[in-house]
Amino acid sequence: MADALPDIIAGQLEVVFCGINPGMTAAAAGHHFAGRSNRFWRVVHLAGFTPEEILPENDHTILRHRCGLTAVVERPTARADQLSAQEFIAVAAHFEQKIARYAPRFVAFLGKAAYSALSGRREIAWGSQSTALGGAAVWVLPNPSGRNRAFSLDQLVSAYSQLYRATEQSQLST
Repeated sequence: MADALPDIIAGQLEVVFCGINPGMTAAAAGHHFAGRSNRFWRVVHLAGFTPEEILPENDHTILRHRCGLTAVVERPTARADQLSAQEFIAVAAHFEQKIARYAPRFVAFLGKAAYSALSGRREIAWGSQSTALGGAAVWVLPNPSGRNRAFSLDQLVSAYSQLYRATEQSQLST
């Protein structure tokens, strides 16, 4: 079985992108969003978070851009629907403590499933949420997985760009 991926995180980041859990390809490679069909690196670049598209093997360089990476559930699976609701419940307090400890301005959940499980809410809108988590503003973004064909590349970039603009506004107000 593949090992969990280590977080790429530091204190006081602008955004921590939070996947549901690592995919098997990413866990085996030891790098976040390493699946060939995963669009994360392209999307964060096109949305403005990075000046160039980062290769998965250089995932740690995202810290240079005041962004970090984590997952709600550490256990890798081939598909996110292989996780149980109990797995999310079991990690909820630890996850919120992690966010509070590192204190990013924003935590961006990649897909509704993880945030829904953590918040206990069934109806989740895309974008900014009304409640904070561990002191961080919460955003819910479409999952960039290649399995998520409900969103085109342009739609993903548009959604992530909204968060990027919010981070810029947040920086201006401090």
